[in-house]
Amino acid sequence: MKVVLFCGGLGLRMREAGERIPKPMVTLGNRPILWHVMKYYSHFGHKDFVLCLGHKADAIKRYFLEYDETASNDFVLKPGAGEVELLASDISDWTITFADTGLRAVVGQRLRAVRPHLAGEQVFLANYGDTLTDADLDRMVERFLASDAVASLLCVRPTYTFHVVQAARDGTVRSVEDVTKADLWMNGGYFIFRESIFDYIEDGDDLVGAPFARLSSEGRLLAFFHEGFWAPMDTLKDKTNLDIMIESGFAPWRVWERQTQREERKTGSPRPT
Repeated sequence: MKVVLFCGGLGLRMREAGERIPKPMVTLGNRPILWHVMKYYSHFGHKDFVLCLGHKADAIKRYFLEYDETASNDFVLKPGAGEVELLASDISDWTITFADTGLRAVVGQRLRAVRPHLAGEQVFLANYGDTLTDADLDRMVERFLASDAVASLLCVRPTYTFHVVQAARDGTVRSVEDVTKADLWMNGGYFIFRESIFDYIEDGDDLVGAPFARLSSEGRLLAFFHEGFWAPMDTLKDKTNLDIMIESGFAPWRVWERQTQREERKTGSPRPT
């Protein structure tokens, strides 16, 4: 399936880190968060990407045009001519479409703008490009295909601590509950769509809002509840926390490393990653 990634927003909450680069290019470890998201989809076999570009699109294009495989793969440097022999590859089998969708367009309109690049795709995937998860994408897709839903979204628990207040109209408080104990779910930013999603997005619509309201009124919007790892990268604090996880060796969203580790246990020898 093709994967649509929304990469054109201004990322205002990350301006400290991304004043000169777009938010999807802010790095975690030695790769941009956009690469981590794409690597997640690639792990599940979805390697045809459509990037909805906008703010500082040139930086994203330049990154992939000048992509350095040696930064995250083992390689052999041969003497003499300085020839490099890669022992593994990241993106050699990826197809990436770079599409300008406007500087200030909302997500729904960015999706409409790349519709021509999705011709013939009865079902496709989509993502905000700035959230990470270890959710089982195969299960999400399987459940979606078994339904008659037009759209599915990953639902996760809130990651920030705050208190939920229930009160009567006169202001009398009925309860004050920590969000971690409240039965609340939020949009996790991982979507599956049928081609008919475009029938529900009108001129000027954002993606989540009017289109999803229309779908839910018809019973055509499906939720996939995920209790496992999910994390956004909205602030510098989020970036710092994710970098610490990478440095500690515990980065749950790097699902592609689990397969490598399983293969190493079977063969008894490490494989290049």
